[in-house]
Amino acid sequence: MNAPAFDTPWILAGLLLSLIPLLRSGMQANVYPWLDILPPDPWSQALTLLIRLLGAAALAALILGLAGMHLEQQRVERIGHGAHIVLLLDRSNSMDNSFAGGAPSGGEESKAAAARRLLSEFVARREQDLIGLAEYSTSPLFVMPLTENRAAIRAAIAASSGPALAYTNIGKGLALALGYFRQQPVSGARIVLLVSDGAAVIAPETEAALRVQFQQQQVGLYWLFLRTANSPGLFSEPEDPRDDNAQAMPERYLHRFFSSLNIPYQAYEAEDPGAMQRAIADIDRLERLPLHYQDTVPRRDLTGLCYAWAAGLIGLLLGIKLLEVRTA
Repeated sequence: MNAPAFDTPWILAGLLLSLIPLLRSGMQANVYPWLDILPPDPWSQALTLLIRLLGAAALAALILGLAGMHLEQQRVERIGHGAHIVLLLDRSNSMDNSFAGGAPSGGEESKAAAARRLLSEFVARREQDLIGLAEYSTSPLFVMPLTENRAAIRAAIAASSGPALAYTNIGKGLALALGYFRQQPVSGARIVLLVSDGAAVIAPETEAALRVQFQQQQVGLYWLFLRTANSPGLFSEPEDPRDDNAQAMPERYLHRFFSSLNIPYQAYEAEDPGAMQRAIADIDRLERLPLHYQDTVPRRDLTGLCYAWAAGLIGLLLGIKLLEVRTA
């Protein structure tokens, strides 16, 4: 625990007043003609010392309260089991369609709605992770930095239900997600969880930059590919060799690029919300490595505690004073 601090430290000079009870008891003095006729009374002597100490403590507590005693906000290192996770969500128009490929109807969920629901449940289970959120479509969007605040992350996920855009610029989205780790210490697992229903061609210079960033930041990658019914998958082979190119099969070639990064990488294909839930549960199970992270302990105001102690001690002294026997 950090040392206490004070809002108005000059008031601490008043602690000298707490010496007064040690010099004066405040109890009625009785005159005896000859003290040697009184027998030794160690219990009375101990009680007198206790009363003086109680008075000194009451004054000290009152002065500490007036000085604004508190504990400053601090950062403490904690050890848990989890990861630093950046959720990277595709916000292109196709994510607002169902897994069947059309507008949701009846009890159907759009791919985006299923992703929000399952990722929110995932975040609630990951109690010791630092989790951030980024999105991309035409441009990347910074949503929430890496944080341990589960309520804030879940609120950010729920707020991602706004209108989607047309284009999928996955290269810029990945670059933004990797940037989340630049100011973070390398402790425990660091992963990007990409949730997307498609891919796009990444320029060679962008591929080269991403390759360097993945290695420098020591980040692993999970790709949760939400596959629309009857569309090519990550592992599909082209029927016509002339279609074996990034323009015709961007998902296949993006998967090949990710596989060549020499980083921890796992791809999942989900064709319905149930498969998506199983994939997220698998990621949840895998990412349970020891994690060192910094937690913020907020400022703690101790003035109320000081005043409570002062009131209690003063009340006790008043009670003792009422028990005093007065002589005529």
